[in-house]
Amino acid sequence: MERTAARHRRRVLAAHALRSLTWTALITALFYLAPLDRGFGVRTVVTLVAGLGLFGWLVAWQAAAITRAEYPRLRAVEAMATAVPLFLVLFSATYFVLAQEAPESFTEPLDRTDALYFTVAVFATVGFGDIAPTTGPGRALTTVQMAADLIVVGVVAKVLFGAVRVGVRRREPAEGGEDP
Repeated sequence: MERTAARHRRRVLAAHALRSLTWTALITALFYLAPLDRGFGVRTVVTLVAGLGLFGWLVAWQAAAITRAEYPRLRAVEAMATAVPLFLVLFSATYFVLAQEAPESFTEPLDRTDALYFTVAVFATVGFGDIAPTTGPGRALTTVQMAADLIVVGVVAKVLFGAVRVGVRRREPAEGGEDP
């Protein structure tokens, strides 16, 4: 009996890990495959705002799913593995489009990998200094990302971990309510 339960926990853990890796890989692949050649302008800003709206909806939907999940903690990890890459790719795509339209916007030309690298450096608040915004639009976009980063790290994490608490409390009376 205990052996069966351990096998079930391993399967559940593997399934959640596989889904997390798959979502991260899919979102990253879409960034590299997306046609980002329309130029920087109002359409780009509207697309970023719509994408951030989608991100907010995704976090709210994920929080609700966490509260109902059989394993809330694992579901929260899966939610972060979907939400954070989406957030980073939205800004990376916007930086890439800006750099293609106005190469002087950054201290060096940005390809997609450079744009992703810059986005992650800003998100991690390390700002290596090798790539920096040099124009008003580049600095404005970077400022928006820094403010949004604080929201993601603070509010989104609080919402998802609060959902975990609710989900765990909901499962406490049920037998086997612990995450593997």
